[in-house]
Amino acid sequence: MEVPAELRNMLAGELGPTKQKAARLVTDLGYVAGAEHFTKAVSAHVSGVSVITGGIGLRRFLADLSSDSEAKVAIPTTLNSAGCDSSQFERMGIDFPDFLRLQTEIISAYWEMGIETTLSCTPYDHPNEAPDGIGCWAESNAVCFANTYTNLVTNRESGLSALSTALTGWAPMWGLHLEGNRVPNLHVNVNCELHSETDFSILGDWIGSQIQPGWDIPFGPMPFISGLGKSISFEKRKALTAAAANFGCPMLWLDGISPQPSNEGYLGLVEFTSEDLQGAYDRLGPKGTVDLVVIGCPQASIGEVRSVVAEVRGRVELGQRIPDNRLWVFTSSRNHEVLSLDGSLDILEEAGALLLKDTCPEVTPYNRKRYNHILTNSMKAEHYLKSGLNSMPTSVARIPDCIAHAFDPELSVGPRPVLNKVKSKQHRLEKKSTIESEKMVGTGLPSQESFDVTARAVSTDVPITYLGYVDPETGVIIEKGHPLEGQSMAGKIVVYPKGSGSTVAPYVLMGMNYHGVGPKGILNRDVCPLTLPAASLHATPYGHGFDFDPTSNINTGDLVRMRLADGVVEVEVIERASNPSRTDGK
Repeated sequence: MEVPAELRNMLAGELGPTKQKAARLVTDLGYVAGAEHFTKAVSAHVSGVSVITGGIGLRRFLADLSSDSEAKVAIPTTLNSAGCDSSQFERMGIDFPDFLRLQTEIISAYWEMGIETTLSCTPYDHPNEAPDGIGCWAESNAVCFANTYTNLVTNRESGLSALSTALTGWAPMWGLHLEGNRVPNLHVNVNCELHSETDFSILGDWIGSQIQPGWDIPFGPMPFISGLGKSISFEKRKALTAAAANFGCPMLWLDGISPQPSNEGYLGLVEFTSEDLQGAYDRLGPKGTVDLVVIGCPQASIGEVRSVVAEVRGRVELGQRIPDNRLWVFTSSRNHEVLSLDGSLDILEEAGALLLKDTCPEVTPYNRKRYNHILTNSMKAEHYLKSGLNSMPTSVARIPDCIAHAFDPELSVGPRPVLNKVKSKQHRLEKKSTIESEKMVGTGLPSQESFDVTARAVSTDVPITYLGYVDPETGVIIEKGHPLEGQSMAGKIVVYPKGSGSTVAPYVLMGMNYHGVGPKGILNRDVCPLTLPAASLHATPYGHGFDFDPTSNINTGDLVRMRLADGVVEVEVIERASNPSRTDGK
């Protein structure tokens, strides 16, 4: 792998310890991904801002960087949503010790590195905001939107890998940077009419549940979607890509809208019908008392907010008012400024709603003394609000229905729903029953010279979602229905295909290490930019690219030895568990 001279100088520490760490992570990723060379990136978007998403892992990491005066970004870099609107902190009723102080410290640390503190999860929501070229974006909905609708090309980066590219200016050429990997692997035919943004959101989330056993999709589901027509608004496109990203989709193609893919490699054909759509609304509709209605996940565009305003205005003119600020609308600070000038903000405030900036529904710590059941129009919000991030019962409806519930608390009365132990929506993959080899050989990270660790394994062929689904204080997997639900990673060798879900995953892993409950080693089957950065920075023994699939050859409970020498990771199962745990969810 050809490493440019500037990056080599950083690796040697000539530009300070922060850029040395960043260069080490960038080259580790390039090596594991099999990149042949590096390229200058044109922009970066960094995730990991809210106190509740980054946690102690983020705060400790930023504190480590704060003493380095040379820790400045080398390319234009924007920042993801924070956990609150600081100007309306009291009205949000956040009950979290020192939250505002901690949030301010995090944002200030990024600002001191030269990052533009846009505090927006929609860096594409303005003209010319997605430049042409290779980017390094770490916000799942933004990655999918950019790859699908713009000329920016980006992998689904973690917050740490995006920050490392921002600091160095360099990115390894791999994955979706290469045209040969930008190939649809699933054909989705939509056989019904979709009218609202929420309809498109439900479709996007549904796509993630269609993954079938045995599919080789190292970059996640990438659907070619037919049957949608040729006129789809910005808001509907945004809702579709945001929800599709819930299960790792980094890009998609819309027949008649997107450029035709250069080639096709469909692993399956699925059909989305009116029964699927109505079934989702029946399942997701509010049942029991709704405490709060949230709109804007990802942050609402000007068009989305004006749709809300149109619904609100008619009711205000009839003398109605939203009680107890039961409607929160989230948008970016730049959109907020426009909406304050065109009168939209005044109408929402007159109605009793809050128009919040700089934050979004999924990263806000809700006051559970007030709110225990949320209604939203977004499947992205539903996905993360119900996770361990907030553990909030969440229902979904179209915007007019959401607004109706905001005005009238009596529309849905009765006991609030609870989060039941149900299987995850993502399709369970099949654990192979045959053992191909007791020994495997793979590759390590260039930054790790040697290690030799032995520990019991926890193993699954289902991706692990860290944010919201792994407890950073205990290391226990808490995703409902996951084959490893209830298993602890602490002190174990953890075997899984790759990470999925939010790009903040590395900070969860780092938080586990700071709490002393991190893995003793990690074995991935696929290239995992969500796992590798934390392993690189914290020197967690890491292996990848094995001659046999480690998720097939290692069972939970097996005693496993990992050794690294001369860049080669040798893995040996030295004792089989007497009663291996099943990891196929059956």
